[in-house]
Amino acid sequence: MGAGYIFSLQPTFTQGLIIGQFSILALLAVVLKYLFLDAEPSQRTSSYRPHADREAPALQPALVLNQIEKDTVQSESESTEWVNTLLLQIANVYRSKLRDDLPGAEGDEILRRRVEDFANRTRPAGILDRIQVHSVQLGASAPRLSDAQSTPAAGADSTEMSEFDVTYKDNVSISLSTAYLFNYPTFGFARLPVSVTISLSVFSCHIFVAPPSPSSPAPALTLTMPPTFTLDLRSTSLLGSRAKLADVPKLHELIDGQIRRALIQRGTWKIVLPGLSIVEEVKKEVDRELERGLP
Repeated sequence: MGAGYIFSLQPTFTQGLIIGQFSILALLAVVLKYLFLDAEPSQRTSSYRPHADREAPALQPALVLNQIEKDTVQSESESTEWVNTLLLQIANVYRSKLRDDLPGAEGDEILRRRVEDFANRTRPAGILDRIQVHSVQLGASAPRLSDAQSTPAAGADSTEMSEFDVTYKDNVSISLSTAYLFNYPTFGFARLPVSVTISLSVFSCHIFVAPPSPSSPAPALTLTMPPTFTLDLRSTSLLGSRAKLADVPKLHELIDGQIRRALIQRGTWKIVLPGLSIVEEVKKEVDRELERGLP
């Protein structure tokens, strides 16, 4: 009786309600499919070319060195300025080598390709389409250490630790585009183009340094970063193919959360001492510490 009532030839309220619901779902599917999603192959290049925020003037290595010298004169009690100068020089060497020591646009292109190759080697292939990096800005500064102090040993078996604050302020950014892959109801059903520019303004944290233990089978210098760090990221984004959504807050929260989670997971670094241990021995020692529940 009920089935005959629903599918009767004479229009009824129930038939109109069901047809209306299906019409809304079909209209929503068409809007998502043809306005926001992109079903074309990934070979099509995006017309969006995001650029890093260039309102702030780029820091020059000479200016940074001058600032370090001024800070040294103003704070005679500071004992880490020589380390800050050394860190800046090391950072400049890395920046130069990542560009194959080439200035200008040629060096920028080498850096861009290297970052793009690394991003595509580490991306989840079943979720994200190939990543295209448009520009990379490595900045001109380096992390600065301050407020260095020593912490007395807590017990007979422990050693004296050192701690200091780390602050990194620079113009570091990356602009890239990719697509989120929808594999339902069929594999490669649709693509959601995504273009993002991520800029780092400030990163600061507290670092604990534990010297190697003489009784350890694989002595290593241990650096630990607590999860209570400060991370100031700025991001701009565009979602969609024909109709685009700009600067979606949830996407910014996702990017910020993923970067924070990665930093927390890698909050402890072991530095192998040359001649005393090798990387594999230190990895085994870390695994044994995790099994014993040590931090």
